[in-house]
Amino acid sequence: MKTSLFTGSALALATALALTACGGSAQSSPEATSATCPNGEIKFGIEPYEDPAKLKPAYDVLAAALSKKLECPVSVQVVEDYAAEVLAMRNGKLDLGQFGPLGYVFADAKAGAEPLVSFGTAEKELSTYTAGIWVPKDSPVKAIGDLKGKSLALGSVGSTSGDVLPRFGLREAGIAEADIKMDYTGGHPEALLALTNGKVDAAEINSQTLATAIAAGTFKQDDFRQVWTSDPIPNDPITVRGDADPAFKAAVKDAFLSLDPADVAKVGEFLDVTPPGPLLEVTKDNYTPLFDLAETMGLTEKDL
Repeated sequence: MKTSLFTGSALALATALALTACGGSAQSSPEATSATCPNGEIKFGIEPYEDPAKLKPAYDVLAAALSKKLECPVSVQVVEDYAAEVLAMRNGKLDLGQFGPLGYVFADAKAGAEPLVSFGTAEKELSTYTAGIWVPKDSPVKAIGDLKGKSLALGSVGSTSGDVLPRFGLREAGIAEADIKMDYTGGHPEALLALTNGKVDAAEINSQTLATAIAAGTFKQDDFRQVWTSDPIPNDPITVRGDADPAFKAAVKDAFLSLDPADVAKVGEFLDVTPPGPLLEVTKDNYTPLFDLAETMGLTEKDL
């Protein structure tokens, strides 16, 4: 069964979690201007949708290219969780932030985050991904409606594909959350491991994690079956703090749009955008289905 989203608006988020950063910056330039380098450094936050030790080197490549364009050091910071990045941007500790699609809904509401770009395909189309639920190939579960009474590994609380969309799929199938044992494992890779290690009956595995695991040889697709998938989800937006100087916003957008696909290729691998294309401009309208989802599911700060 596939999801269908409804019209509405996002509810509030207010989670007082601290920012934990893995620092790293590119080289500065004496020619940097107040428009492109207003505080002497650009702080770029990333949600931990994959192992931070793997994400950091990939984003350092992107940051170095952005730094060169803007003539300003760009520091990549992998935050603790979804809510922490929203809080950090709201408090002025981040200039830029890549949010998961649902994370962006709350970043818009609580931090005024403005989407600039997202990840394009080699055909210069905006990329998407899907949430999925997988079971062992010999499982008696044939569809999402068969999961009643079973255990399901999920990723992180507040994750678009690792939490909210699978719960939405269960709801659409008529399964109450009380009728299933949901195990939050801490992330997409951890949910996949819970399934492959036989710890649960089923697990959420989104298409991005699936591609990464198959390429790494850690998931044998023939040993499992997918019993549910979502509608396509627009890929993560890279946003700018809403109260930033308009000249800075314009300069950063132009810099992102002028990056070579090779500059974002390593990040694209984690987002299942291969071969990579350029970064493409996005607006709030591209994420309307996620605002609808937040309203439909009645999400509050407790859900993040």
